[in-house]
Formats: sequence, C-alpha cells, structure tokens
Amino acid sequence: MSTDTDQQLIDLSLNGNINAFAKLVEKYKHMVYTVAFRMVKRREEAEEVAQDTFLNAYNNLSKFKKRSKFSTWLYRIVYNKSLDYLKSNKNRSTLELDAIEKYVGPTDESFFENIDREERKEIIKGALNKLSPKDNALVVFFYFEELSLKEISKIMGLKENAIKVRLFRCRQQLAAILSERLAPETIKCYEGRR
Repeated sequence: MSTDTDQQLIDLSLNGNINAFAKLVEKYKHMVYTVAFRMVKRREEAEEVAQDTFLNAYNNLSKFKKRSKFSTWLYRIVYNKSLDYLKSNKNRSTLELDAIEKYVGPTDESFFENIDREERKEIIKGALNKLSPKDNALVVFFYFEELSLKEISKIMGLKENAIKVRLFRCRQQLAAILSERLAPETIKCYEGRR
C-alpha cells in the first residue's frame, strides 16, 4: 500500500491541489529520472520521459487503485514510457560517460584489479548496452533500485517466476558479454566469489 503521506498527497491532488502533486513530483523525481536515464541512456531524452511520466501519472491519478505502493505504480509508468520512447527511437543511444559511475555503483575491486577505471566503465557500459531495453530495466530494478521480485512483477507485468528466470538469463548474458572482454583469470576470480 501507499504510505499515508503519499495517499494524503494523492487525495489532495485529486481534489485539485496542484501543490500536493508537486510534492509527489519532488519526492519521486530522482527515482523516475534515474530509471528513465538507465533505460534511454541520454539526459535530454530521460528528462523528456520523466516529464511524460509525471504528466501521465497526473492525468491518471484517479486510476491508482492502492493495491501497490504509489512508487511501484510510478515505476510501471516510467518503465512503459521508456519502452515507448525506445520503440519510437530505434537507434539506441549509448550511455553518457560522465554518468556511468553512478550507474555502475560500487564494484568488487578484485574483479577489476587489472583494469583501469576508464576501461572498466567502458566494459560495463558496453555489457549493459548489449542487453535488450527490457532486460536492462530488469537488471536496473533488481540490482540498482533493489526492488523486490514482487514489485518488479507488478511493474513489468510478469509473474515472479518469470522475473527469476529472466534475471538468471540476464546474468548469463552479462557473463558471456564480459567474458569476451576480460581475461580468463579475471573471470575465474569473479566466479570464485559467487
């Protein structure tokens, strides 16, 4: 369920209080932009997707059924808006270098001990960019946003078991992509730490 604060802001918004909706935007703008950026991979486009997400949320606020958290509902909207954007712009752009560090997060230094920082960014960026937009989103939701399988299931419209299978396949795909680029000793080091 949505938190009391979110529900109060939703109720006020439905009664015409634009400031209440502005508070929801302020609370969730980073989350929405981050998901959009990770999927569409360019700042300007992510800003556009984020704006479309909040516009869609505002226009459909009365359809929010409170069966899940408001944030989960918003994740679903940004996920779908990002997919729509990617479908309409088939030439997928590449991830901006200055934002890759935020995307990658902390890394296991032993995994990358023989790779300098810039090369590490390029390898990870390349591996993530080779995933389909849906698989990329799945990896983002699970590993970077740390959402539960249940939340991801609601966002992506898939059963939890299907999410588990796709995550397993994504890990296999990423391992295959990374193994093409990294020395076998480095992969062995990583496999030993599972």
